[in-house]
Amino acid sequence: MRATGMSALAVALLLSGCASVGIDEVLDETNASTSQFTAGKLELSRSDEQREARAALTDDLLSRPLSESDAVRVALANSPAVQALLAQSWADVAAANQGGRLPNPIFRFERMRLGDELELGRLLSFGLVDLILLPQRMALSKSQSAQVKVQLASTVVDQVTQVRRAWVRAVAAQQSLRYAVQVNEAAQASAELARRMQQVGNFSKLQRARQQVFYADATTQLASAQHATGAAREELVRLLGLDDAQAAKLKLPERLPDLPKAPRDASDVAAAANDQRLDVRLARAQLDVAGKSQGLNLLPTVIDIEAGARHDTLFANGGKANRNGYELDIRLPLFDWGSAQRDAMNAQALAAAHRYDATVRGASSQLREGYSAYRTAYDIARHYRDEIVPLRQTMAEENMLRYNGMLIGVFELLAETREQITSVMAAIDAQQQFWLADAALAASVIGKPTAH
Repeated sequence: MRATGMSALAVALLLSGCASVGIDEVLDETNASTSQFTAGKLELSRSDEQREARAALTDDLLSRPLSESDAVRVALANSPAVQALLAQSWADVAAANQGGRLPNPIFRFERMRLGDELELGRLLSFGLVDLILLPQRMALSKSQSAQVKVQLASTVVDQVTQVRRAWVRAVAAQQSLRYAVQVNEAAQASAELARRMQQVGNFSKLQRARQQVFYADATTQLASAQHATGAAREELVRLLGLDDAQAAKLKLPERLPDLPKAPRDASDVAAAANDQRLDVRLARAQLDVAGKSQGLNLLPTVIDIEAGARHDTLFANGGKANRNGYELDIRLPLFDWGSAQRDAMNAQALAAAHRYDATVRGASSQLREGYSAYRTAYDIARHYRDEIVPLRQTMAEENMLRYNGMLIGVFELLAETREQITSVMAAIDAQQQFWLADAALAASVIGKPTAH
């Protein structure tokens, strides 16, 4: 009977050890499920060789103007925040593995003397309820590991999306700054010319003040653009995890990418977003964990039993006697029947079920909203590109001809130049909004909606 019990315990221990999930498996699955975001490059560096390889890759990518895809590669390879995220996932999956294992047995040794008698007591005990619930513990451990995997994938998608959006803002701010400088130079020239004309009596005080206020506004806008450019660049630096030396090397492209020839089709977007969305999978995993935790903790809230095998040796009168037996330690539910704990578990399971239902119901709505923002941003950016900017260019060319024919003065020409540059800056902003919406839509399709 004892041999059979020990064999069962050994098999249980073996099974609990085989249920472990490693961090490498978690990273492989994350790279596979988010390949359009990580390109399979997500890696936890645990050796000097890996860290040196990441540093070399970062230096190589920073040696040339950083594209959006390269910015993502730098973040995955260089960012301490990303490495901290992966290390925390390693800890989480290890904790989930630990939950699927039996607690270690307890060995007690006693030595008691009474006169000439010496008694040695030995007791090996383990939790009987823990052994009974081992299959449920292993199932819960598996569900917790699945939750860790989905949570990691969701967080990685969010991190990559932040990098993409920060890159777009940094490039757009840098591009807008160049035009803000041109507006400021044109306004400065206009103000200086007005000052000189007033001095010779060809301009009134009001006319000069009007040109001076244009210059004052342009100076304010330039200062704001300079700060916006620096702030956007520093946001990108933080997300890439660059130190001061690396930040000094950071170079960005001169302009944002051109708009695609055609926007993504709504039916294609809807087809790409299936039941494997990360938000739905995460809510499903949380529901599974809550349900299995409820079943696992139901029995211990009522009773707990510890079983042990005894082997005692008694030395008396020059002789030796052995005694074998067993012990059962039972916690009696006299004061606490576990009703409050069971209520808490029931409430948590119910909350998880409602969260899952809310996530499923909201998934399609979030995707439609994301696509609407994407399509609207595309149409506006295209309208600026195809209509407003060309019209402004035509007006500028015509006004130059009129100026050459002495039909308008220099101030009208400078005013037209300012208007043209302002339209170009508005077009850059529209293009920026499109690429921000594009990054948000990609995250929404996989199930990690982002604020637009």
